[in-house]
Amino acid sequence: MEKEEEHKVFRLIGVTLNRLKEERNMSNSVGHSLLRGPVLQHQSQKNSCSCIGGNTLFQAQATSLIRKSSSSALSSILSSDFRGHRLTLRRSGLRKNPVLSDVVQAVLATDPASEQLRLKFILEEDIEMQVDVKISSIPMVEIQLTNSRDHLYLHWGGLRNVKEKWVLPNRRPEGTKVYKERALRTPFIKSGSNSSLKVEIDDPSIQALEFLIVDEAKNKWYKNNGQNFHVKLPSRETPVSNVVIPEDLVQIQAFLRWEKKGKQMYSPEQEKMEYEAARAELYEDISRGSSIEEIRARLTKKDDKNSKKDIGTSNDDTQKKITKGEIKTKVQKHQEARSYSTQSIQRKKRDLMQLLNKHIPVSVKSVEEKSSMTPKSLSALELYSKLIEEQSDINILNKKTYRVADDELLVLVTKASSKIRVHLATGFKEPLTLHWALSKKPGEWLAPPENLLPQGSSSLATCADSPFSTISIDGSTNKIQSLEIEIEEGDYVGMPFVTFSGNNWIKNNGSDFYIEFVGPKKAIKDAGDGKGTAKALLDKISGLESEAQKSFMHRFNIAADLMEEATDTGELGLSGILVWMRFMATRQLIWNKNYNVKPREISRAQDRLTDLLQNVYVNYPQYSELLRMIMSTVGRGGEGDVGQRIRDEILVIQRKNDCAGGMMEEWHQKLHNNTSPDDVVICQALIDYIKNDFDMSVYWNTLNTNGITKERLLSYDRAIHHEPSFRRDQKESLLRDLGSYLRTLKAVHSGADLESAISNCMGYKSEGQGFMVGVNINPVSGLPSGFPELLQFVLNHVEDRNVETLLEGLLEAREELRPLLSKPNDRLKDLLFLDIALDSTVRTAIERSYEELSNAKPEKVMYLITLLLENLILSSDNNEDLIYCLKGWNQALSMLETGDGSWALFAKSVLDRTRLALATKGELYHQILQPSAEYLGARLGLDQWAVSIFTEEMIRAGSAASLSSLVNRLDPILRNVANLGSWQVISPIEAVGYIVVVDELLSVQNKSYESPTILVAKSVRGEEEIPDGTVAVITPDMPDVLSHVSVRARNSKVCFATCFDPNILDDLRAKQGKLLKLKPTSSDITYSEVKEGDLKQSGNSEEVGLPSNIKLVKKEFCGKFAVSAEEFTSEMVGAKSRNIAYLKGKVPSWVGIPTSVALPFGSFEKVLSDVKNKGVSEKLKILKKKLEAGEFEVLEEIRKTVLDLVPPPQLVEELKNKMKSSGMPWPGDEGEKRWEQAWTAIKKVWASKWNERAYFSTRKVKLDHDLLCMAVLVQEIINADYAFVIHTTNPSSGDPSEIYAEVVKGLGETLVGAYPGRALSFISKKDKLDSPKVLGYPSKPIGLFIKRSIIFRSDSNGEDLEGYAGAGLYDSVPMDEEEKVVLDYSSDPLMVDGNFQKSILSSIAHAGDAIEKLYGSPQDIEGVVRDGKIYVVQTRPQM
Repeated sequence: MEKEEEHKVFRLIGVTLNRLKEERNMSNSVGHSLLRGPVLQHQSQKNSCSCIGGNTLFQAQATSLIRKSSSSALSSILSSDFRGHRLTLRRSGLRKNPVLSDVVQAVLATDPASEQLRLKFILEEDIEMQVDVKISSIPMVEIQLTNSRDHLYLHWGGLRNVKEKWVLPNRRPEGTKVYKERALRTPFIKSGSNSSLKVEIDDPSIQALEFLIVDEAKNKWYKNNGQNFHVKLPSRETPVSNVVIPEDLVQIQAFLRWEKKGKQMYSPEQEKMEYEAARAELYEDISRGSSIEEIRARLTKKDDKNSKKDIGTSNDDTQKKITKGEIKTKVQKHQEARSYSTQSIQRKKRDLMQLLNKHIPVSVKSVEEKSSMTPKSLSALELYSKLIEEQSDINILNKKTYRVADDELLVLVTKASSKIRVHLATGFKEPLTLHWALSKKPGEWLAPPENLLPQGSSSLATCADSPFSTISIDGSTNKIQSLEIEIEEGDYVGMPFVTFSGNNWIKNNGSDFYIEFVGPKKAIKDAGDGKGTAKALLDKISGLESEAQKSFMHRFNIAADLMEEATDTGELGLSGILVWMRFMATRQLIWNKNYNVKPREISRAQDRLTDLLQNVYVNYPQYSELLRMIMSTVGRGGEGDVGQRIRDEILVIQRKNDCAGGMMEEWHQKLHNNTSPDDVVICQALIDYIKNDFDMSVYWNTLNTNGITKERLLSYDRAIHHEPSFRRDQKESLLRDLGSYLRTLKAVHSGADLESAISNCMGYKSEGQGFMVGVNINPVSGLPSGFPELLQFVLNHVEDRNVETLLEGLLEAREELRPLLSKPNDRLKDLLFLDIALDSTVRTAIERSYEELSNAKPEKVMYLITLLLENLILSSDNNEDLIYCLKGWNQALSMLETGDGSWALFAKSVLDRTRLALATKGELYHQILQPSAEYLGARLGLDQWAVSIFTEEMIRAGSAASLSSLVNRLDPILRNVANLGSWQVISPIEAVGYIVVVDELLSVQNKSYESPTILVAKSVRGEEEIPDGTVAVITPDMPDVLSHVSVRARNSKVCFATCFDPNILDDLRAKQGKLLKLKPTSSDITYSEVKEGDLKQSGNSEEVGLPSNIKLVKKEFCGKFAVSAEEFTSEMVGAKSRNIAYLKGKVPSWVGIPTSVALPFGSFEKVLSDVKNKGVSEKLKILKKKLEAGEFEVLEEIRKTVLDLVPPPQLVEELKNKMKSSGMPWPGDEGEKRWEQAWTAIKKVWASKWNERAYFSTRKVKLDHDLLCMAVLVQEIINADYAFVIHTTNPSSGDPSEIYAEVVKGLGETLVGAYPGRALSFISKKDKLDSPKVLGYPSKPIGLFIKRSIIFRSDSNGEDLEGYAGAGLYDSVPMDEEEKVVLDYSSDPLMVDGNFQKSILSSIAHAGDAIEKLYGSPQDIEGVVRDGKIYVVQTRPQM
């Protein structure tokens, strides 16, 4: 029997050798070996005909594969020259070979598509393995197993040389994992009883594939007689052919391959490899009978007659051009033929209001309300996790969420009392079992001790099986399966596991699950309660991060899965997605972790996510700004916003290479401030310096050769003073990172990113060179006429040093594009990415122009500001304020052109408003994004520095940052032209004190400083108190001269001033803790350091307080709940009510006085004593005792309690009668609801006695708060066009001959309340009242307007005290809510009509003068203007 088997094998070998000889003697068109097809020529041509091994793909020992053969017979054969080689039969269309043996089954068939070799082997009696090697441009090995078991894996690697170790190819099937850094392990794909796997090898240096088959469940290996299966791969040399393929067709094919692979960034070596692979594919087409003309027609969609045959360049030349970036895209070449002959464009005239995006504004309040909304009901799995995490005695060591089938698997590791618990839970429906072990080293499987096994477990050799149990959480109808394993703290570091249900094994994408028992390596900041965030969504993101970090494919798919929930959550949900994607883009998160994924799979996931973002953009326009930022972060082709990468990547380079100081930090600051083409040269100089063994002369040579001198480096806004200095061990890492960074810099400053975006939208056909060309792209439909020429104009000017023309083109393109962005379009995301690229190019263009603007005229800077503001408007939601800023700049430019002498003053007000708008935008970003960044950053364990600067970096990266920079450049120019100086002195008091720097005056208003203190406060709103011990307040903020804090400063003899010069402010801040002397005039302040002795001489140490004889006198209830103006006395009402009654009939007839009634002193106390309000009274007594004990937080609760009062019927009746008899409308006539509104307003006035500011103000000056009584003045509201406040003695200079007044649009609350921005201010000499002089135009963005209504004004006995500014501490409350209107000053006659302005301001001045004469003393007067008529609503002595 053995003899017979031996003869069979020899016959097999003999027949094969004869066939080899026959084929070797065939004509040259057939080939020289088994490995050669009709056209392809492979390495086998070099091999001797006497050696079969040179002509085989499979080199294996026959003994392990032919199990039925006699071992002794085969040993005899393998001792000969054939040992180690395997006979291989080619599948070819040339001829059909018979089956040579029933043992070695070589199936032969014709396959016209490619050369293919096939063999079948029997691994066991019932398991058969078939291996096919398909020969094409990228060899593919396909392995099929019949009657296979579960858990079979291919354990494999590549060989470059027989004697070398395995290499691990980058191109790997899905699910592949790296096994102990020595091999790859890929799961077979099961289909019924069969399994299959395909392996593509695109690395031409790999000559062979070696593998084994392993059954992981049984730890069983299928080997080749104890050795590896060895597959020799076909050679990929250039085909032999008389046909030369034109280079342009090779380029088109290379481009198509690049697109198919996900538009990766290639190194020069990879580019060359891809280029040759494309050439090989085209030769394959020719080998199948295609002609050059047919290939051209297929690739270019042209027929033979219209085709042009280009003369190809050499591959070396092409590759050099690709590497150097010299190849232009077809967009450039195609459009250069029709580029503009002019050097500028004619911009279309448009109505700016067409740019309005006015959605529901987001305020602090709305953010808080959103965060406090009832969250979406938690799933059973989330509830399970929450119950565990909220236990007080445990620490969370690790938490991961995995996707299994269509469900999730939660794994939570906790530690309590030196015991580790692993909690597992899933919503998987079928009964589930955990197949698990423990590890002392990551990845190993050690059988767990018997005492650790949960109930129902079974112990195996190296592992254990433990069943899950079904539970119901909190009565939830959604049941889950859970399992808990308790482990004593010790040597175990983690737990490997898989799960199974029946015969179905569930793994982690073909790999084992593994959970670590150690906590995060970085200290995690307390995540807090997630207030102001979409907490549930962020928790889910942090749970899925371990899955997301496997690859971009995973991350983008997870983000796509979460988009519905994020959209449903609204602004905060989308903010959460943005924060997560931004952390990814800035490399705070792991991009890839032991997972191989095809580029096209990443591209597919990216497309899926951007498609969803596109759909949300269409359906939820109110979130368009957030969605643009997310898309910019995700990117169209994995690259994101290249302009932003300049900022992000330099930080990464500094961190990775430990080079955060010196020249690199200076360059980093320059890059953040104004990246320019110089940065390309600087980066190249650094690379040259490092390459040349850190030779500093090479660094300077590269700089100087490209026109950058030491003086130029020092001339930057963020100057570069130092030379580079690196360690030698940093060399390789720096060369790699700076080389990558150089490509980013070139991409930005050559407009490459913009060019790519244009290409995708415009469509193009290529007959040129380079990877970015050679394909037909259809244009987006519906593009406006002339749009291609406009984009070509942009490309022609994208590198201009004078950027004005480029900016005009970019903005015109964005304006033309804008209407298309609001319409559904299947290519909308291409248009969005084009718009993002245009926006980014605006930013980089203006940044490189900063140096050229140093000596620019104001009109040029102002014009560039209009362009940048237009750019920001086009990118912003709720952009109404920005639009009115732009209209204001246009008005200022018009005034300058017409010679209006007040143009600079008007422009300064527009500049101030623009600054406010940018600050508001920054605050909004901070409110929306920073809480999510803080919470998610803490959950993910990110570095605190990356979290804390998150919003700051987002703002610096956006359109607003470059606009802010330009505005700051213009400010000193305008102040100089308008003779405004660096200061506005509000309270000119000489002071000596120690410098203390604070962020907000509000945050220290209740503090007491022991030493005389000069506060330098970044923010002053206008309604704060000045802290005890403060002798001066300096701020860049712009409170009104007549605001509460300004009045308080003058009254308390505190120096108070606005400083406009950032250099002066920086200098003052740098002197923190030092003793300074301030010497103010009415328009300037000088300061100097002094010694302690000067402090004693200054008198600042003396406390400024109330005269000792001033105190509050308690007022009694007069017996009436309502009194008319004729009845007002000092025992009934305060000075506010009495003064307005006094004016009636005494002022000139052209000054109107509103009708008034009042609720007198004691009314509140009388209502509180009513039996109906007994509960409120008792509660207030308790709260007041707490307040007296120092529990100041009860102030808010006191105010809320006051609102629970009910009115006695007597009060309602008396107030109704007084109002009607005085000619005022009675709210109750319009319905019970209207009276309820009025009653609530009255109670709010009473409750304002316990405002924090009012309470601490009286406490500070030692007034008895209990003695404070509150009357309520009731007046009909005049729906004002303008409101004003007059001080009849100039408060800044103290000049009694000058009236000073401030005017705002709408109601006066924006003037006396804490509304940002300045009012219009003017002075008028009392002997020249008809010649008012405007000191400043308004910058307040908001005006308050109201329909006909009633206002209830506070009128306390604390407002009558001489020397104490009690006015303004308490609230005046209108019955109806005011409407906030964003103001447009560019069309306001008070700003643009000189005659109207003079008339109104003169009338205000005359009214002030008349009232001062009536009282015989300086007055503080409030009033309004309606239809040109002046109304005075109150007056009091000027403080």
